Amino acid sequence: MFVQRCSATRLGATLARRLAVWKLDVWGIQYSSPLSDTVALLVAELAANSVLHGRVPGRDFELRLSYAYRTGVVRVEISDTHEARPDPAPVSRPDAEADGGRGLLIVEAIAARWGVSDRLGPGKAVWAETEPVAR
Repeated sequence: MFVQRCSATRLGATLARRLAVWKLDVWGIQYSSPLSDTVALLVAELAANSVLHGRVPGRDFELRLSYAYRTGVVRVEISDTHEARPDPAPVSRPDAEADGGRGLLIVEAIAARWGVSDRLGPGKAVWAETEPVAR
């Protein structure tokens, strides 16, 4: 398990992604491997959503990363203190001309499963898990 608080800024989201792939490498999952790349994208999208939609002035977001060695499943969890919760129902496609709105669509496409759960204190945790990897 790895836990790190990051500032609710673009820089904080970038740091969360870099810390995640670093920690995976420490756990034996090489940089630029398919699993590392998948986790990097999940962290990038969930952290960006937290910064854009879950930011509460003066509050950070939290990255929580866990790795089940036996199954090869990585769980990414981003917590923030904003009360708004994304709907884990199938995500609808945004208008083709829209500047945003594709983050959860990407998460839904590459994660084995994802959802929203309660956290201690105010806010929520948005999480995603990777497919099991043969060891």
